[in-house]
Amino acid sequence: MMKIIKIDPENPNPTILKQVFKFLSEAKTVVIPTDTVYGLAADATNLKAVKKTTQIKRRSLNKPYSVFVADLKMIKNLVQIDRQTLEILERNLPGPFTIVLKSKIGKDKTVAIRIPKYPLINKLSKIFKKPIIATSANISGKSPCWSVKEVLEQFKNKKFQPDIIFDAGVLPKSLPSTVVDLTSKPYKILRQGGERFVIEI
Repeated sequence: MMKIIKIDPENPNPTILKQVFKFLSEAKTVVIPTDTVYGLAADATNLKAVKKTTQIKRRSLNKPYSVFVADLKMIKNLVQIDRQTLEILERNLPGPFTIVLKSKIGKDKTVAIRIPKYPLINKLSKIFKKPIIATSANISGKSPCWSVKEVLEQFKNKKFQPDIIFDAGVLPKSLPSTVVDLTSKPYKILRQGGERFVIEI
């Protein structure tokens, strides 16, 4: 049975934030509201947590996840970044964008980064101080969830389920994040979301 805890995403109670931090630190999978849909969050640096998330999502281990990060400093620790790319990031973040960049680990690997304009995610990322898996809380191929009821329906009687759900009520339906590939020029918009990503200097 998934545990459900109420949360205010615009003004999260510090005690509730500590609970989320604790669960993530214990390699648990946590359903949280995001700026788009309900998301499935876990410690992106913990292999056990990543494997568990993959089992819940029913997706390939080879398919990478995007991650929430706290700030540009954390981004610099994860990816290769030049001055022009940094200026582009400074112009657009925080915002509803997923940005693909070259990883510092592995020659051909990439990392998809998110810094949304969303108090819960921003505060959580800052106290956790590690990248957090940012994926929608639904089984791969099924519809995203804007309510806890939809989350419960998708994972009902499934072998692998999220550990905890943080309930913020029904989220406003919005378009997904705009996905931008900044790994090579010309830069590419891989998916157009609700807002325009500004590339021009």
